[in-house]
Amino acid sequence: MKKKTTKVIHEDLELLRTPLKKEQPDFTAKDPWRALRILGEVVEGFDALHDINGSVAFFGSARTQEDDPYYQAAQKTARLLAERGFPIITGGGPGIMEAANRGAQEGKGVSVGCNIQLPFEQTPNPYQDITLDFRYFFVRKLMFIKYSTAFVIFPGGFGTLDELFEALTLVQTDKIKHFPIVLYNEDYWKAMIQFFYDNLLKEENISPEDMTLIKVCNSPEEIVEYVVEFCTRNNNI
Repeated sequence: MKKKTTKVIHEDLELLRTPLKKEQPDFTAKDPWRALRILGEVVEGFDALHDINGSVAFFGSARTQEDDPYYQAAQKTARLLAERGFPIITGGGPGIMEAANRGAQEGKGVSVGCNIQLPFEQTPNPYQDITLDFRYFFVRKLMFIKYSTAFVIFPGGFGTLDELFEALTLVQTDKIKHFPIVLYNEDYWKAMIQFFYDNLLKEENISPEDMTLIKVCNSPEEIVEYVVEFCTRNNNI
């Protein structure tokens, strides 16, 4: 007997897909109705996180394993920040996200996970005090930006780079208040940083002061010192 498969609705894909002329979707599949679902997701996120002030958002690869030095560094960094009173917020999945949520709980801090529904399964990690599930990437990103006072970026892939460049753009254009954007491990990021100097800055596509928006650190202690000092000096906490 042939096994019946269930089609997974990928909400971002449906939202961003251009409808075909021949399509006649029912009302619940039309964009005005979808906008109401998006609004509901925003309200749910705001309601769940309204008491979370000054959190530090962690980003990095979901593929990083528990025995990886990056996992252990993220776990320690989150623990040290939690001990200093910073809530920790992540994408709620495995890898670096799990490490940071785990460190937050070890440091007796608030551990938040903003999970995203994907075509392939992303299971929330077990180290969360508050777990939210989002259908839409842009709503999830809104929560990171609104409720964070710093971004800590561990080695990762396209998704990690996406969060990094979005934060840089928002700070550069004064859409948000300048907050720490920290990259962990100089060796991993040095080619990208050099590209900025050799191409973006040389061609005057960015300004010299734009390069000060990024801080590269090589230890959990260095990250914590920088974040605490920056946030204290700029009244971000």
